[in-house]
Amino acid sequence: MFFADHNPPHFHVLGRGGAAQVAIESLEVIAISGRVDLREALEWAAANRDVLWAKWNELSGS
Repeated sequence: MFFADHNPPHFHVLGRGGAAQVAIESLEVIAISGRVDLREALEWAAANRDVLWAKWNELSGS
């Protein structure tokens, strides 16, 4: 996973066959290219949303 610095607050999931952007607030898939199995990443994100927000705030200067 990696983060970007533009809204909406989101993170990127890279897979072997593609990539996806996922909103931190709702865990909604914002964009996807190729075939990406998001199951494990979304489970982790749901359990660690506070970590995602902290990293977003750190990297975006919020």
